[in-house]
Amino acid sequence: MKSDRELRTDLRTSVYELLAPANNKQTAKKAILAGADAVYIGYSLYGARAQAGNSFEDIIEVIEFAHIYRAKVYITLNTILKDEELNSIEKLIHKLYEIKADGIIIQDMGILELNLPPIPIIASTQCHNYTVDRIKFLEKTGFKRVILPRETSLKEIKEIKENTNIELESFVHGALCVSYSGQCYLSYAIGGRSANRGECAQPCRRKYSLIDANGNEIIKNKYILSLKDFNLSERIEELILAGITSFKIEGRLKNEAYVVNITSYYRDIIDKVLNTYGLKRASQGISKNPIEADLYKSFNRGFTEFNITGNRKNIATVNYSSSLGEFIGIVESTKKNYFKLNTNILNNGDGICFFNEYNELIGTNINKTEGNIIYPANIKGIKAGTKIYRNYNKEFDDEISKAEPVRKLPVNIKVRETSMGYLFIMTDEEQNSSCYMVSKKYETAMQEEKAKNTMEIQLSKTGGSEFEVIKTEIKLKQIPFIRMSEINEIRRQLIEKLRKIRRKNFKQSERKTFINKIQYPEPELDYKANISNEKAKQFYIKRGVNVKEYAFELQKNVENKDLMTSKYCIKNQLGLCSKQTPKKKYKEPFVLKDEFNKEYLVEFNCKDCIMKIRSWD
Repeated sequence: MKSDRELRTDLRTSVYELLAPANNKQTAKKAILAGADAVYIGYSLYGARAQAGNSFEDIIEVIEFAHIYRAKVYITLNTILKDEELNSIEKLIHKLYEIKADGIIIQDMGILELNLPPIPIIASTQCHNYTVDRIKFLEKTGFKRVILPRETSLKEIKEIKENTNIELESFVHGALCVSYSGQCYLSYAIGGRSANRGECAQPCRRKYSLIDANGNEIIKNKYILSLKDFNLSERIEELILAGITSFKIEGRLKNEAYVVNITSYYRDIIDKVLNTYGLKRASQGISKNPIEADLYKSFNRGFTEFNITGNRKNIATVNYSSSLGEFIGIVESTKKNYFKLNTNILNNGDGICFFNEYNELIGTNINKTEGNIIYPANIKGIKAGTKIYRNYNKEFDDEISKAEPVRKLPVNIKVRETSMGYLFIMTDEEQNSSCYMVSKKYETAMQEEKAKNTMEIQLSKTGGSEFEVIKTEIKLKQIPFIRMSEINEIRRQLIEKLRKIRRKNFKQSERKTFINKIQYPEPELDYKANISNEKAKQFYIKRGVNVKEYAFELQKNVENKDLMTSKYCIKNQLGLCSKQTPKKKYKEPFVLKDEFNKEYLVEFNCKDCIMKIRSWD
């Protein structure tokens, strides 16, 4: 275990990364301009979001753009693989290394049995990285980083950090899977769409009824498995002190406006903490965003910190599964086709929602507004006293979509006189320098102070380039008269040369360790290890594991198997937890019944606070 001194040293020597999602190259670029230190993006195959794939050419473009700012690009290859796919993915990984991708995110250990280039490897949260022993194993095996499950508490993060040296990445914002990642087979069991193959049908966002052993209906047709969205924006300092160095925003299926808004918000928060402790961020450049970020103005189901403190009360959205948005106001009165609100901030084209008399979330659009008089597309269910939420802010989305975040790399310019003429030097924060010598002789300016100011102003006009001049230092015996057009050309040459030097001096991310063979911390593994090919099986066998069976998706008989393992507890959500309410009101076991009358057994491990949903024969 590390000493306090070692932990403080880790804090000072680490770099801290804001990691944003990207479903395409445009979103990736906008995220980087908004302040992301890294983005994660999927190729058209093998990413855990089948709808968020990109061409190889697009990925090249994103990598080249990101590296201007020393931002990183991680490629998601975190599906489980078939035997016939391994040769293809091996070739792909070599190509990704050649184009200088900064790392691959994987779940399938069969990849480690391939002939790999020295590209950094990151363990997806689907690897079920929830114990110190497993994370130690991944570190010693050769992984650069592990992505921790969303269920990991601050206490657990600290324990992991005290006992390992591997980089730790934590989700901080976005949608929450109700199950441990990689441990949900409900989508596949229902309709053959595997979450571990990037095809999750999101059965957790559907309605279910909960029935006890006596047939009592505890709750009927509610979104009992749908969780609020994750939000750890108030825990960034604690996460840093606990050992997290990468802060991940979920959302590879989210649009550009969402990614820019959330990235901008977290950039400001993280920078404040880093500045307080004198810590270093992972990329370069200063972002300026014309729109003030607001978490509630983007898609959200309400927010929860889930298990970060161990308190998991009221974390589900039992009455809805779509976006709730921001609370706007209360209805004062209604007429046939409009209602009067106690605020006047809604606009034409906004989307609103409200809870009806059955406590169901109902949505509609705004056709027209006249101050606080609102004409909705559908007024049914709206009455005096109704609370109105805005789940689509048209004006905000339009503004943030049109607005261009700007990110600039700070540079200094010096002008010196030498025996050969006037030397112009542009230097960035890496101490890369571009030089431009002017041997031409000039007349001394008649108004030297004015000429000096003109030179400073023109040299600082970096325009649409990635650079911004922070300081100009002109030290000359006499100020020459140089035409403005010549100064502009000098500046252009300095920028172009520095750009080339930065590209040349870019250091590609490389894996420093070999793929080592060490003993796995568990003696045997079943279908929950998600082993779907022969190489993955051999990986574990070589490390002393008895592989009992292949992945769930390859099982012929799935009766009485766990379909979901969760830190979320239905009993806790409904106030039925035996630790809090010793007197039992309902008899277990409980059964979940979906809209198609298919039933699933619900089991509770109260000792470890874990709920499981099983197939029911």
